[in-house]
Amino acid sequence: MVEGRLVLGLDLSTQSLSAVVVDIDSHKKVFEHSLDYVKDRRLNVFGIEKKHYIVPPRIEGEADQPPRMFFASLDSMFGDMREAGVALQNIVVVNSSGQQHGHVYLNRNANSIFVKLNEEGSEHSDLVTLLEGCLAYGLAPIWMTCNTVEQAEYIRRYVGGKERMIQLSGSDAPIRFTGTVMRRVAEQFPEVYRQTANIQLISSLVPAILTGNSKVPIDFGNACGMSLMDYTHRRWSGPLVRATSAGLPGGEKALRSKLPSIVAPDTIVGTIATYFVRKYGFSDTCKIMVGSGDNPQSKVLVTGDLLSLGTSFVNMVSTDGRTLDMNGFANAMYDGVGRPFMFGCRTNGAMVWDHLRAMYGMDKEEYGAAEKALQQAPVGECLVFWQPRNESFPPSGSYDLVRVGSAKTSLGADYAGLIESSLAAAYHHSRGFTRETTEPLYTTGGATNSLGIMRRVTAIWKRQVTPMEKGGAALGAAVAAAYSYLKSEGEEIDIERFSARLLRRRAPIHPRPEDVLAFHSPGGYLEKFAIEEAKLIAAHPAR
Repeated sequence: MVEGRLVLGLDLSTQSLSAVVVDIDSHKKVFEHSLDYVKDRRLNVFGIEKKHYIVPPRIEGEADQPPRMFFASLDSMFGDMREAGVALQNIVVVNSSGQQHGHVYLNRNANSIFVKLNEEGSEHSDLVTLLEGCLAYGLAPIWMTCNTVEQAEYIRRYVGGKERMIQLSGSDAPIRFTGTVMRRVAEQFPEVYRQTANIQLISSLVPAILTGNSKVPIDFGNACGMSLMDYTHRRWSGPLVRATSAGLPGGEKALRSKLPSIVAPDTIVGTIATYFVRKYGFSDTCKIMVGSGDNPQSKVLVTGDLLSLGTSFVNMVSTDGRTLDMNGFANAMYDGVGRPFMFGCRTNGAMVWDHLRAMYGMDKEEYGAAEKALQQAPVGECLVFWQPRNESFPPSGSYDLVRVGSAKTSLGADYAGLIESSLAAAYHHSRGFTRETTEPLYTTGGATNSLGIMRRVTAIWKRQVTPMEKGGAALGAAVAAAYSYLKSEGEEIDIERFSARLLRRRAPIHPRPEDVLAFHSPGGYLEKFAIEEAKLIAAHPAR
């Protein structure tokens, strides 16, 4: 294994714990590993469902994971790294990522329990055993939680409505954000809330464990996903804290006491605890960063705008920090090195394209015939809509396949029409916060391998498109770690160039003038799309 100055990025996601080790000086990935919570025998003993990776919900809309599974995954990962010959003693800094909005309730004993990780002899035990008794609530609500409509509406009304909510927090009180979920937990389980001394995000739980300090701060990038932080001033918002805590035990004062302090994403929160030095061979000078959410850490890898075309579509648009989406569809955030961006997530993404290919008798991974039909289909002519799942960007209900203004039912017409309407939706609802620029649009995800799809992306966005391989939040955390570490050492680093050395970028694709005209001409595709989509949203309101 290559030995040099190494950085470690960890991502505690919905389905796995992933690790990426990067050599700072050679700009190379030297190790990459992932532990699936269901497939790994050390981790599939904590009671999660195999299909959804959550504890069986007691009521609809509940989505929790066991924190003890997170504890065990860290031990398992470091054990695997040691067995693989990773030079753990050469890791100079560790940075973490966690599924955004997920959080953990720690009790009054947590601080004294976490301190044990810095005691000699702790290495003879394991994290699950050492941290036993630190939880006020044995479950960690995650981003999939969606039974908080009532709480979200209460907070929105309390602060003065949608516009005021967005101005304060950068988002319109989404149901999955931490603050609304915390309010629901407190209403359901007031005794749990009373016993909670400290609430940590999943991203900050990792550095809390790694340093043996249960009260580490959280970064303002991940705090954006809580509906509790003043987005502009990057501190806890008085109106939002009061709204979230109104009527709960102890009111505003109690909630403030449970919230960590907020710091910048490049903050070092301590050095690694004795437990990890003695048990796994880390250097006792290894620095631990504050960590951030999975979306902020993924954005670190691209300085400009990034469109991820996966099961869902994620459009991340770099901004000036003052730009907000007053429609309330997208969320204002900061990435893992503190740069502002807007985050819009369309639920019905490439998954719907899979459904359409299946409708024509193709397997999920069978692309050849569909790609050929797509390349032969005219650009900007067919309007086909299909929304199997409720949508948040823009909010609307589900509906079956709809063909507009055409009786064509061929694979090419349907596939081209559905792809174009899906991309048009992501573009159209991002226009309010997207600046005019000649900089490339970076794309990632399986769809980047399709020339037919990339051709349409360039035309709809009217920009050069640069496809790149998927990086992931663990790699983003590692790059952020390298960037922050070298800055602290007084060394120059171009983060874009550093990322490009780690992530392969393909040749840029330029828009064809005739394609741009088909989408953007007066009365053209995008105008027709906006009219027809509005009709469908009106007929299928959000539920």
